[in-house]
Amino acid sequence: MRHTATRTRILFMIDYALSTGGAERLAVGLATHLPQDRFEPWMCVTRNADARASAALADAGVRQVTLGRTAKWDVHRLSTLARVLKAERFDILHTHKFGSNLWGALIGSACGIPAIVAHEHSWSYEGNPPRAWIDGNVIGRLATRFVAVSRADADRMIRKEGVSAHKVTVIPNGYIPSPASSNHDVRAELGLDANAPVIGIAAVLRPEKRIDLLLVAHARVRSVVPEAKLVIAGDGECRAALERQARDLRLDGSVHFLGARTDVDSVLRAADVGALSSDREGSPLLVFECMANQTPLVATAIGGVPDVVEDGRTGVLVPRRDPDALADGLIGLLTDPERRARMAAAAKDALRGYTIDATAGRFAALYDSLVPARR
Repeated sequence: MRHTATRTRILFMIDYALSTGGAERLAVGLATHLPQDRFEPWMCVTRNADARASAALADAGVRQVTLGRTAKWDVHRLSTLARVLKAERFDILHTHKFGSNLWGALIGSACGIPAIVAHEHSWSYEGNPPRAWIDGNVIGRLATRFVAVSRADADRMIRKEGVSAHKVTVIPNGYIPSPASSNHDVRAELGLDANAPVIGIAAVLRPEKRIDLLLVAHARVRSVVPEAKLVIAGDGECRAALERQARDLRLDGSVHFLGARTDVDSVLRAADVGALSSDREGSPLLVFECMANQTPLVATAIGGVPDVVEDGRTGVLVPRRDPDALADGLIGLLTDPERRARMAAAAKDALRGYTIDATAGRFAALYDSLVPARR
């Protein structure tokens, strides 16, 4: 039986604890939303944390350990992790993302941690044979459970990486309110008319997000809805190229690049329709953010998106790499306010199963299933 006199002690491990980024926000969200009458969560950050994330952890009473790594092979700092694991006698080590999954599996096993949960927040599962081998033959063997954020990712873990099916558990991400959620008027900030049709997206501007295809789709949307605007919240390596593309497509004045934002909820509330144009995703937080803010979403049917979005009822799903289909989905919603309202209400209702508290509850059940078996 589970020991009821003491709480289950969990050390979360991730490279960065941040108030932006999907994996980073989820790790902080889990640590701060687990039932603290049953669990004692700690957070180990191998590199560093931002002020908002550190404050959230501190406010929730989560103790933090920072290793201060500055480079991939700056491994000597991991000795601190070994000392903490041996001294504090954690029941569970829950690691996030490839680097922490690998080092956590190796060091956690060496230190005799009873249960190790490795959490993969999705990758392409192709083009990097060494990583796939390490996932299957090192992390997959040493970890007690390997968490996938979607059924598609779970299938690739098993089929392409050789992770044992009995070790793979699917738990999607959940909605985490923006740390700076407010009633800020983004339309007023941008000088947009209150009735202007607005498409919104929040994303790190990386190649796999395929914002280039969204820009092509937006050019087609404007051929039908000339007054339509596209608002892009986020920054990243592709921003300069995307800004050039917008100029080349003669979209000047109809596309607004906001840069990195912490008030994603405010941005999405300003939009009539949300867009997700990615080539690949795991369980994107944008889906839940659109549901929470009653912004109907048009998204590519990739990764865990079809696990959450019911096509035609809680959102619109389109094939990936198809800007025409993306444009058709956006036009269909922008020109039909009643359909938008029905879809937004259905999505908001469906969100009840994907709040951060609901997600933390799923992980609590997983932890409870591991602790008695290991003890």
